[in-house]
Amino acid sequence: MIELEGVPELIDPVMVAAFEGWNDAGDAASAAVAHLDREWKGEVFAALDAEDYYDFQVNRPTVFLDGGVRKITWPTTRLSVVRIGGDKPRDLVLVRGIEPSMRWRSFCNEILGFAHELGVEMVVVLGALLGDTPHTRPVPVSGVTSDADLARTMDLEETRYEGPTGIVGILQEACTHAGVPAVSLWAAVPHYVSQPPNPKATLALLNRLEDLIDLRIPLGELPEDARAWQLGVDQLAAEDSEVAEYVQTLEEARDTAELPEASGEAIAREFERYLRRRDGGPGQGPGSHATDGESPSYLRDTSSGRTRPPKPQRPEPGPDSEVRPEDGEGPDAPESSDE
Repeated sequence: MIELEGVPELIDPVMVAAFEGWNDAGDAASAAVAHLDREWKGEVFAALDAEDYYDFQVNRPTVFLDGGVRKITWPTTRLSVVRIGGDKPRDLVLVRGIEPSMRWRSFCNEILGFAHELGVEMVVVLGALLGDTPHTRPVPVSGVTSDADLARTMDLEETRYEGPTGIVGILQEACTHAGVPAVSLWAAVPHYVSQPPNPKATLALLNRLEDLIDLRIPLGELPEDARAWQLGVDQLAAEDSEVAEYVQTLEEARDTAELPEASGEAIAREFERYLRRRDGGPGQGPGSHATDGESPSYLRDTSSGRTRPPKPQRPEPGPDSEVRPEDGEGPDAPESSDE
């Protein structure tokens, strides 16, 4: 039985989760949850026991000095809560950690135990995969679910994926079997510039999350970081004729495929987002932080502050530089994956 002492009753809570590892190309998904936690000053209320789920030879603990005293940080998964103020306040339960090394079913059951005790209405799991997508175009983000009713009411794809999966797919199916509405949002990261960070993909996931849960998310410096990232990749690509030619090929394929949509629903979605941001909405202005003028009794996350993204490394020339599983799920999957 999970007991959550000191956590107040939550308002219309949605759980948003992301895990470092196989389902987190460019660290885009974990960076999105970290952004939410930082912008809304998340309060950590629980951490899973690292001994139960992690191989420490794969994910090693780290040692640091705190006032001259040596301490250890163990790799684990932490849960925090943020309260979003405004006319219609609500809460987000943020799950951020590392894909577990073992006991995935127990891991998911523990996450679902917290969701049940907190009255979570929906679980949104963020992921990022490697795809044949050009860095110069908007990042494709697909929303998928195993729930046919949810797919119909929220304009999502009903997943048809078959093949290897990661903790994102396992957690989504565990939610479905437990009767908890669950959605996965996947951002496609260019496979020729896959090293983290990728603020453009992180920004795309947050924009899609805004649309999904009808919530305005403060973006801070993320749009500027995304522009700087793209400029850096542009400069590197310009220095290599093979890469530049390959990027042009991807651009032509992408533009041809999306030409009908560019004049329809895609423009309408962007215009609606612009109107929401111009007119204001939930989660903005004073009172939008977790404390909302009060100091909750649960512990505060003391994660480190935000850093500017480094200049991307030189991309590999050509599409065959990455080994990707056949129509696979996760970071090495092609852009058309359902998961």
